[in-house]
Amino acid sequence: MGKLNCWEFKKCGRQLGGEKVAELGVCPAASAKCTDGTNCGVNGGRACWAITGTFCGGKVQGSFATKLLNCKECEFYGIVRNEEGANYVGSRHILEKLAA
Repeated sequence: MGKLNCWEFKKCGRQLGGEKVAELGVCPAASAKCTDGTNCGVNGGRACWAITGTFCGGKVQGSFATKLLNCKECEFYGIVRNEEGANYVGSRHILEKLAA
């Protein structure tokens, strides 16, 4: 099995064409094309901790500064860090891509 994106791991249904899009909208991580390929993910699927407005834990996650602490405790975040090892692209570089 390949590397999972956050929506596949969390089964949130908010990816493009997902079953919850009509109800909740497309997640910003699923549509963040500027981060496509980051940590081997599709769009922001493996960079979600740096993307504001994601919907985790039943509520919209706000700014990067407020959500990062929660995201660092997330099982998916740990999996990405472990899978990418020395090739892991961290938050600083992801934020640079988002600001460009």
